[in-house]
Amino acid sequence: MDPENVLNMNVDHFELHLTVEEPILALTLLSSHCGLSKQQLKLAMQKGALWVTSGKGHTQRLRRAKKMLKLGDSLHFYFDRAISGSVVLPSELVEDFGDYSVWNKPYGVYSQGSKWGDHCTIARWSEQNLKPERSAFVVHRLDRATSGLILLAHSKHAAQQLSQLFAERCLEKGYRALVHGEFPCDTQTVNQPIDDRSACSHFDILGYYSEVDFSLVNVRIETGRKHQIRRHLAGLGFPIVGDRLHGVESQLSTGLDLQLCAYRLHFLCPLTGESRAFELPIEKQPWPEFINAE
Repeated sequence: MDPENVLNMNVDHFELHLTVEEPILALTLLSSHCGLSKQQLKLAMQKGALWVTSGKGHTQRLRRAKKMLKLGDSLHFYFDRAISGSVVLPSELVEDFGDYSVWNKPYGVYSQGSKWGDHCTIARWSEQNLKPERSAFVVHRLDRATSGLILLAHSKHAAQQLSQLFAERCLEKGYRALVHGEFPCDTQTVNQPIDDRSACSHFDILGYYSEVDFSLVNVRIETGRKHQIRRHLAGLGFPIVGDRLHGVESQLSTGLDLQLCAYRLHFLCPLTGESRAFELPIEKQPWPEFINAE
């Protein structure tokens, strides 16, 4: 064993790449080149930090410590103590159709993981909590800070069909946002490119709360660019409350998470042709109490 490959227990962020030179258990190979304990390694594996590339070049996550590796395989371990220690937030199942499911994702939950892990994602939560257990495929994304309705597929065929709906814009998504200021009464349409790609959003006021100078707006988007809603509203001069990236700080917004919710989904099921419509009741949307009370 090369001493330079042995990593200290106090290292909080590192990656390790190992080639399998003889049949060996994944945990045995990893522990011989890493200063973490076997229990720490097992937990990191369960949280999606270990990947294996087969001799044929196929790479996938490896969670089983007792997986026997073959000659020619390679291991890729990505450890970040902060990510590994992140607390999993529960997501609420709205409806399970077998081949796909609809969930209410809370603020702080990722849509999908990274090479460093996936235990804090809606996809992994569904895999561990649906009965019977199934694999999950992300067909569209919500930002970590955005709450609300999200679709997950549980077969490759369903993932392909549902992804096609999004690609062809055959799925209606409705958002609501709480913004700073008194929003205009007429529809505001923004055709402003995002990262040099076309982007179009439409906004309508639902209510104005003079005591806090906030407005609740309905949002329709024709495209799905990164942070599109947040950037378009900020560009209009009405940043979303709690938006620490594109927004503004105020005494009344202090402590509030991003006030953006994907509250509605409507589509024709590509597998059955049936109409599917979902809308979160107001009490499950993330607004402050003065809005929910109305």
